[in-house]
Amino acid sequence: MNALSLIALGDIAPTTMAALADALWKVYDLDIRTLAPLPAPAYAFDAQRNQYSSARILAKLITAIPAGPARVLAVTDRDLFIPMLSFVFGHAQFNGRVALISLARLSQEYYQRPEQPELSMARAIKEAVHEIGHTFGLTHCPNARCPMSLSNTIFQVDGKTEELCKSCSILLEETLLKANHRTLLQTEKRL
Repeated sequence: MNALSLIALGDIAPTTMAALADALWKVYDLDIRTLAPLPAPAYAFDAQRNQYSSARILAKLITAIPAGPARVLAVTDRDLFIPMLSFVFGHAQFNGRVALISLARLSQEYYQRPEQPELSMARAIKEAVHEIGHTFGLTHCPNARCPMSLSNTIFQVDGKTEELCKSCSILLEETLLKANHRTLLQTEKRL
């Protein structure tokens, strides 16, 4: 079954979670659920970097999430990194079950500018679409307007739309058709 669960890591506003759920449903047409929040990921804090390891968070999520949903997107307000980059907006298990986004650098306040809630939310949606796309095997898209394009800066995030480009939509559809076909074959074998 194609389902997506959202989970807050720490104190993420319910309105943010609801907006993400709605946007992801529009793009991926999945059954969307919101799980009970988990505590902020203190276990992933790296004192030298003053950031949180996204790899540690993903590893913990893999063992902590229920077996039911096909995909889980975790949302945190902590600043994330991976060893080879100074920061990441998000991180996902490629062709896997878990993905993570950080709201920290998506906020105008991070850049010492007046907060713009609509802009921050649009950025979060684009990053959520991007990271969930990776869980379906979508790679970085060369179309800079597609949410699957690589974002190393906030300006690149702002240049994206919230909808997958035609090429990525076709690849996603093929992936979902193959997954549904495998599920049907497994069901037939059991009967």
